[in-house]
Amino acid sequence: MSRVVRAALLQTEWTGDKESMIELHEDYARQAAAQGVQVMCFQELFYGPYFCQVQDIEYYGYAEAIPDGPTTQRFQELARELNMVMVLPMYEKEMAGFLYNTAAVIDADGSYLGKYRKHHIPHVGGFWEKFYFRPGNQGFPVFDTAVGRVGVYICYDRHFPEGWRALGLNGAEIVFNPSATSRGLSAYLWQLEQPASAVANMYFVGAINRVGVEDLGDNDFYGTSYFVDPRGQFVGEPASDTAAELVVRELDLDMVEEVRNQWAFYRDRRPDAYSALTEG
Repeated sequence: MSRVVRAALLQTEWTGDKESMIELHEDYARQAAAQGVQVMCFQELFYGPYFCQVQDIEYYGYAEAIPDGPTTQRFQELARELNMVMVLPMYEKEMAGFLYNTAAVIDADGSYLGKYRKHHIPHVGGFWEKFYFRPGNQGFPVFDTAVGRVGVYICYDRHFPEGWRALGLNGAEIVFNPSATSRGLSAYLWQLEQPASAVANMYFVGAINRVGVEDLGDNDFYGTSYFVDPRGQFVGEPASDTAAELVVRELDLDMVEEVRNQWAFYRDRRPDAYSALTEG
């Protein structure tokens, strides 16, 4: 029996306030459900602006507890209503001074499955993330969901192949890469890294980027969200580079096993020869 999953990505502009941003995402989730979507991922820090263009403690106020905060619980109810797996990239507050760039994973019955905390934290012009986030400390979890085994790797993480590999070794069939990345800085890499990582690890990747220029800086977020299959081929066309878009695609998860049987990269890897990679 074929394991075809209808999956969605959402890229959108900042609306100007947190509540309207949450409502917008709720509306898009309902639109996706009406199209038969079974799993959906939002963009990085989905309910806020990309505030890392500045360094201002005011934005610490966007952080919430996960899973006990209001936004996680609100989307647990929505996931249950829509019978949809949801990946929610958020700003997490564990306690005062312990803040993370995190994605919560909610199953189709509304149950909270766990979270992934972004490991690699940039600190360069327009992306002052070390001001806001501690590095992730909970490994590379893969979640058993109603649609399959789902992993998350957030934005800047994508430049580091080790995490992609860890997610594959942990059994991921789909890895979502919610992002906020700017035109000119990484647009060329955006077309290379996720497809290459999908090939190297033989799973599907969903890459999500917000759109527009926000009033906190000059970053021009260029969208072009897409899915790629385990052979690195685009599943349909990438989204617009200027406008909000709901991307809905069908993913045949049986392709994961098919490609792994064909290429057998995991069989042929040599961890015994890679010790130098962990020594420095």
